[in-house]
Amino acid sequence: MKKYFYQTQAFTFLTILIVGTACNGQVKNDSPKEKVEHPKLIKTIGNPGYGNVQCGLQDKAGNLWFGTTENGLYKYDGKSFRQFLVADGLISNNIFSILEDKEGKIWIGTYSGLCLYDGKTFATIQIPLRKKLPPNQFRKTQHVFSIMQAKSGKLWFATIDDVYIYDGKSFTPFIITDTLGGWRYVEHILEDKAGNMWFGGRGVKGVYRYDGKSVININLKELSTFRFDSVRTGHNWAWPQLQDKNGNIWFSNWGGVYRYDGKSFTSFTKKDGLSGDMVARIIEDKKGNLWFGGAGLSRYDGKSFTRFTTKDGLLNNSIWSILEDKTGNLWVGTRETGLYLYDGKTFVVYSEYKHQPVMD
Repeated sequence: MKKYFYQTQAFTFLTILIVGTACNGQVKNDSPKEKVEHPKLIKTIGNPGYGNVQCGLQDKAGNLWFGTTENGLYKYDGKSFRQFLVADGLISNNIFSILEDKEGKIWIGTYSGLCLYDGKTFATIQIPLRKKLPPNQFRKTQHVFSIMQAKSGKLWFATIDDVYIYDGKSFTPFIITDTLGGWRYVEHILEDKAGNMWFGGRGVKGVYRYDGKSVININLKELSTFRFDSVRTGHNWAWPQLQDKNGNIWFSNWGGVYRYDGKSFTSFTKKDGLSGDMVARIIEDKKGNLWFGGAGLSRYDGKSFTRFTTKDGLLNNSIWSILEDKTGNLWVGTRETGLYLYDGKTFVVYSEYKHQPVMD
């Protein structure tokens, strides 16, 4: 009896040992899981080192749109990227700005004018220029830098030729001052919660504010200077970018950023924690953090700045666009037509360069 018992125990132990060893062997011999490939924005035109992902938008249907310099417009539906070029109806492959209006139509501001996309086709929209425009040596085509829809429903366009308002039927020029010209023109427009309109652009001293009755010019502290064609130029111009949840209005330029609390301006530069002095884009995320993109990427929680660099997964520190999607992920557009997804922990590359040979 005892002999049978010990034989049974030995057999059971041996069986467990064999099975366990086999299982462990299977785990060790399993090949590592393959990385799941995700869709990418493919750059096909131009030198790999040139070009930006310049602007971004998430439409009402949830699609993401990215405007680039040189490579046209991309639409991402969550499964694949589709590229739109001049051959598809765009007036230019160089995109400055993009906006979806209240009716769901998408307006595209380009290097060569204005386009409207109705979900099927692109149409070129001609902005009739006002007479006696001030001289501008940079005016070769009708650049449309930014597009903004006001609470009234009217669309505002900042162009190299002037500011124009569209009421759904016709365009009306909005003359800020007749002295603008040459290197001085409006590039950004912002409407604050009180209904004031803010205007700013490179070369324009300070910023302009329109309260519905009159336009005033507000001077800004000069943050830094640079030389352009041997001429000393100060960074005391600013792009109006956004009004945060606390009511502060934020402006940026090539020297840093300004915060306006309704009474006074406070400036922030690299010395205060920004990744770099040049700031091209500012957004506020769902948590109330402010993100600054330009010569680097930084996040501001109201007290301190956190910098993000190539060490965090960015391959290029020159940031031109930042977009937060409905799920809270950030899409960061960079120089070299780079696109990155930031999920709060890591940056994932969503772009690639594939040169297309020119056919004879």
